[in-house]
Amino acid sequence: SRKAIFPQRNRRTAMEVCIRRAKPGDEETLAMIQIKSWQSAFADILDRETLEGCTDFERVTATYRRLLEQGIGNGYLLTVDGKPHCIAWWDRSRTQQMAEYAELICIHSLPDRWRQGFGSRMMERVLSDMAVAGYRQVMLWVFAENTRARKFYEANGFFTNGEQKPQLLPVELCYQKRL
Repeated sequence: SRKAIFPQRNRRTAMEVCIRRAKPGDEETLAMIQIKSWQSAFADILDRETLEGCTDFERVTATYRRLLEQGIGNGYLLTVDGKPHCIAWWDRSRTQQMAEYAELICIHSLPDRWRQGFGSRMMERVLSDMAVAGYRQVMLWVFAENTRARKFYEANGFFTNGEQKPQLLPVELCYQKRL
């Protein structure tokens, strides 16, 4: 049986890394990580007004509170030495033509430790849980201009399937992967 918390020592730096399911009371932490990640990652991708609207603390916190209280989707929180660092959220696909897929809705890390392997650990956990839940494929949407995230997804075996949507400008690309 899988444990709820997975403490591991980072071999390179001797940091303790734990991943657990998000729970009510985590909404402010989830919001803080998402907002800081968006502000760093999307500053050159989204216009200022859109970015400010998408990073409103009260709005983002309320969204996570609703998701947690209503049990919608699957949220995770990764800590490094007891400090929150990375979040992820997934559920069944919201894209009608991909209804049998799981969807990675978000994965965000605080920018001070990008490219240190924590996002990859989170991805590994999320993909494993999707497979355990019975999904055979996963999909996600990513801004076409977000080359850092696209490289991360591609390094984790995702590929673009050619689908696009301009829900928020700029355009988002659909990526998928077989589990």
